[in-house]
Amino acid sequence: MNIEDVKQIPIADYLHSLGYSPVKRQGNGLWYKSPLREEHEASFKVNTDRNLWYDFGAGKGGNIIALAKELYFSDSLPYLLKRIEEQTPNVRPVSFSFPQCRTEPSFQHLEVRDLTHPALLRYLQGRGINIELAKRECKELHFTNNGKPFFAIGFPNMAGGYEVRNSFFKGCIAPKDITHIRQQGEPREKCLVFEGFMDYLSFLCMLDNDEAGYKATRAIELEYSYRVRDFSHNYRGYSDLNDYLCGRKQEQKNAASQVQETKQKTGQCAVQKQKRGRGI
Repeated sequence: MNIEDVKQIPIADYLHSLGYSPVKRQGNGLWYKSPLREEHEASFKVNTDRNLWYDFGAGKGGNIIALAKELYFSDSLPYLLKRIEEQTPNVRPVSFSFPQCRTEPSFQHLEVRDLTHPALLRYLQGRGINIELAKRECKELHFTNNGKPFFAIGFPNMAGGYEVRNSFFKGCIAPKDITHIRQQGEPREKCLVFEGFMDYLSFLCMLDNDEAGYKATRAIELEYSYRVRDFSHNYRGYSDLNDYLCGRKQEQKNAASQVQETKQKTGQCAVQKQKRGRGI
């Protein structure tokens, strides 16, 4: 088999022939407990449309040859092609089914309002978010959870669900999905990606500077290669864009306090000098 023949083998079928089965499906993605390491939660994804894999825990991914490189601990292409070819007779098309669990939704009696609650507005102000912008982009949600009433900021997604945030809670109301915001006017050649709506509300497009953000950036780069630019270096030292925004506002506040304190000290010195002069 040559390289092109090997690349035509579905990765999901190849993994199944090795004894690995997915634990869940999300859209065109099959999720596995990684065949490359021990783990309790599935973080190994196979994109069945593109026939590519990515291990979010290891930060690695690629085609079937890249997978064989990790499975067989070798960089030798002839050896890898041989190992894949030896396994080919055991590769069969397979379909996966997953049990459907019927559970009561954790959020009930959802009521969507305009964003006006003073506690939520204070929370946004504390995060450095412009209130009028937030009122335009977000909603105020009232709901019950385990019989108790709650309220929070809600950011709608394309599937009818919400990302949910207040001072004490960060989560989502299903269904979970992305939010796609199209600019008006002429078609654009750029797609700006935000990890969370707080970053979106902070007016720039960058991923978190934490481990999850780093791995997500690498996954996007793997999918779209040279068309991806990572701007997280612009706020190095902060966990995400909103953290940077809050930090900058605090620095400005501290600087203003220092200026005021300096003026007060200067004024006190001038008064003392005047008093000394009158006593001569």
